[in-house]
Amino acid sequence: MRNKRLILLSLLVIGVLVLAACGGGQPTAAPAEPAAPAVEEAATEAPAAEVATEELTPTEAPAEEAAPAADTGAVLTIWADGERAPILEKLGDEFAAQTGVKLAVVQKAIGDIRNDFKIAAPAGSGPDIILGAHDWLGELNGSGLLAPVDLGPNAANFAPNAVQAYTYTDGKLYGMPQATENIAFYYNTDLAPTPPTTFDEVKAMSQEIKDAGNKYGFLTQTIGDPYHFYPIQTAFGGYIFGQNADGSYNAEDLGLNSEGSVAALEWLNSMYEDGLLDRNGNIDGDLMLSAFQNGDAAMMISGPWALNGIREAGVPYAITNIPTGTQPGAPFLGVQGFMINAFSKNQLLAQTFLQQFVATDATMQAFFDQDPRASAWIPVSEKIEDPDLKAIAEAGNVAQPMPNIPAMNSVWGGQGDAITLVSTGKLTPQEAADQAQAQVSTAIAGQ
Repeated sequence: MRNKRLILLSLLVIGVLVLAACGGGQPTAAPAEPAAPAVEEAATEAPAAEVATEELTPTEAPAEEAAPAADTGAVLTIWADGERAPILEKLGDEFAAQTGVKLAVVQKAIGDIRNDFKIAAPAGSGPDIILGAHDWLGELNGSGLLAPVDLGPNAANFAPNAVQAYTYTDGKLYGMPQATENIAFYYNTDLAPTPPTTFDEVKAMSQEIKDAGNKYGFLTQTIGDPYHFYPIQTAFGGYIFGQNADGSYNAEDLGLNSEGSVAALEWLNSMYEDGLLDRNGNIDGDLMLSAFQNGDAAMMISGPWALNGIREAGVPYAITNIPTGTQPGAPFLGVQGFMINAFSKNQLLAQTFLQQFVATDATMQAFFDQDPRASAWIPVSEKIEDPDLKAIAEAGNVAQPMPNIPAMNSVWGGQGDAITLVSTGKLTPQEAADQAQAQVSTAIAGQ
């Protein structure tokens, strides 16, 4: 029976591990690979049977097929945030019944997980699995803290761009995606009944809206913000890093002063030159959202985090794709998911838990119900009914994974300065782009 084979396989491993609690003992050298063959054998036992979304149980077989496994004394530890920790905790009883291993879920703020993990993992006191963002890979994997992840028999249910986000420069996968996030184009349906489809239309409509007595048409942050500027940059053919044939980012191909990147800054500068944006407005993200909620701005670029405030404000709105320039505007794609500690002595169990208990319709639906955001699990994302979330997800169809290489850390400051210098009129778009290119190139070379 499937469960018995899974349990026997797990118990063989646990027999070696039982003397050490998760993360306990002395540190070991980071393994080059997890026990892939054994994981693969265990993974193939899970059928594709559909699971009722209201029950958080694994998909492979009914409980009566095997007696509960004996308690081995081993513990599998997971660090997760307050949204996902309760869902994971509910899987503990069934996991223990099948493997004899207890599940310990430690709740941490998402902002603390990475820093705490960097200290705990090499010291041998870290968790077996962490929840984290894909753009942590450059730092964590560069330090040898992550083990490759096998998505198992349900790999086809993960969104391809989410999988790509967790694929590192060595071509290996270092995370199981759970949720995705991107920005989209918001517009006030009273002030802009028909949304613009190009950035030329954004500018023309902004002029019409201002001429009609409104404060702003399109509003963006005047304080440099590469994240929200990126879809404008890509719409005009600009880029930050070029990509290799396998989709990984190439830090040696920096495009901050490429023709398209300069064209995007020129479009932004034209909005200031024509009086459609204020040179010294000092607009940050909060002020931009407030202006949209108050009806002072008709259009903006933002993410799903803006929804609650907009809905509470009662302003009429809709969401659509980023306008085009010379090509569709592609926002960054952010992905959150589960990663395995390379120093963990329970890597096989961690793989089994992720494949058999997390990669299911029931668990992924529970994550979405607890914290509605675009799911990286296709069967869940296809069932999203909220029109706003559907619109944001559609805008993310062309999204590009935020670069997960260490060099990205050097981009934010230099590119942010370029946007600010253009917004305040202190440098021309070409000058600002050239300065950013030089500044970031020097920073990358010094890493």
